[in-house]
Amino acid sequence: MRRIFNRPELGAACGVVAVWVFFALYAGGSGFLSWAGSATYLEIASELGILAAAVSLLMIAGEFDLSVGSMIAASGMTISLLCERLGWSIWGGIAVAMVLSLAVGFANGVVVVRTRLPSFIVTLGSLFILSGATIGVTRLVTGRTQVGGLHEALHYASAETIFASRVGGFSVSVIWWVAITVLATWVLLRSRFGNWIFGAGGAPDAARNLGVPVQRVKIALFMTTAFCACLIATFQAVKFTGSDVLRGTGKELEAILAAVLGGTLLTGGHGSVVGAAFGALIFGMVQQGIVFAGVDSDWYRVFLGAMLIVAVLVNTYVRGRMVEARR
Repeated sequence: MRRIFNRPELGAACGVVAVWVFFALYAGGSGFLSWAGSATYLEIASELGILAAAVSLLMIAGEFDLSVGSMIAASGMTISLLCERLGWSIWGGIAVAMVLSLAVGFANGVVVVRTRLPSFIVTLGSLFILSGATIGVTRLVTGRTQVGGLHEALHYASAETIFASRVGGFSVSVIWWVAITVLATWVLLRSRFGNWIFGAGGAPDAARNLGVPVQRVKIALFMTTAFCACLIATFQAVKFTGSDVLRGTGKELEAILAAVLGGTLLTGGHGSVVGAAFGALIFGMVQQGIVFAGVDSDWYRVFLGAMLIVAVLVNTYVRGRMVEARR
């Protein structure tokens, strides 16, 4: 029983049940409990959940990546510009965007581990660079901030099947979310690399003395967060048949908050990918539940702010209990 109460995702699991029961009672008759309603909030949660899985791994290793939101816009616009302006196959555009994202993640990781600057500062700089470059290049090439017409790209139908189709009424992104969460959980809890992640975030000097390649672990995780941001960009570009330079704005904070809600400590060394998935599910249910309840969507941000404060307070409390337990 004590092991259950020590699980980092327990609080988020209770939060999922509480939020679902609340909206089931308050907005169940407006469609929240319907098949379509469930599919809607699961689709919202799936895209954030994929990003939160990678962000939680990086946070457990003791680092942050604030550039993932602007990476979504940059990757999506790369795909759209290559297809719409140069007539590339959509698969060529996706491949270039993924290589670009991995390069940005690698650069973020190298700068952080080599300079020892806080990852918060380094990736905040990357956020502005990517955001500014995406807007500047798009306006220079097209004179606009939105690029559409992706449905006319070569091989669009096959990409739509993989990234934007529906299975039993649910978005295929839900399947991606479940698969990535299972894979990331297995890596974290069942593999040597997972032990390295905990060591890199909890006690980096001790881990380094034991032969753990802390720098390479962190660089690999920065590349993973950037890659997942590119994957989200691909989902959205294919689904909406175009891209927007503002797409992904604020997603970096939502992904961090989902990870914190799931029990990942801001100080690193402790956390759960499953908990991050629960945190993303809370986001999805609240964002869509507010709509079903007929409440002004502006109140969604009020909820986010309140949840952030509560999550950090709980986070601090758990951290204190862990320090006491080690004495």
